[in-house]
Amino acid sequence: MSGKDGDVTKRGRRDRLIEDPVTDPYMTRDKPKEPTVCTECGVVFGGGRWQWRDEVPEGAHPALCPACQRIRDEAPAGLLSLGGDFWHEHREEIVNLIHNKVEEQKRDHPMKRLMGIEDEEDGTSIASFTDMHLPRGVGQAIERAYEGELDITYPEGGGIVRVTWRR
Repeated sequence: MSGKDGDVTKRGRRDRLIEDPVTDPYMTRDKPKEPTVCTECGVVFGGGRWQWRDEVPEGAHPALCPACQRIRDEAPAGLLSLGGDFWHEHREEIVNLIHNKVEEQKRDHPMKRLMGIEDEEDGTSIASFTDMHLPRGVGQAIERAYEGELDITYPEGGGIVRVTWRR
């Protein structure tokens, strides 16, 4: 092919351009200035990522990290619904498992946090998380430890991930 519109070498391959829209308003494409320290939790943005540090670098810019912003706004990225007779009988040990799994993840990934666990009127409990992958990992850990039924729903185009575990 030749001509202005037909020559691929002249205009490039537009079919290979991938648009990756940011569907999570708490995770923007713009990186904070380095270093930045969260005014709520003390996590530091440096080296291109949020990380826990023993000391805050001198001259760090104050800001609210995405996890603390979600917590403040009460806007979870994922929910884990827990229910059934087994859940009620073993609530304390399952909650301990949830906290252990979250702490394990939070050590290396400061944006992965548990926002809270609330009891609903129908007898289920809802755990909310600041990260969309954490509810799945916690739900799978519960399923491995206690069996039961696990259902994971990822909404199209972003939104809140919903994980349900029952036994």
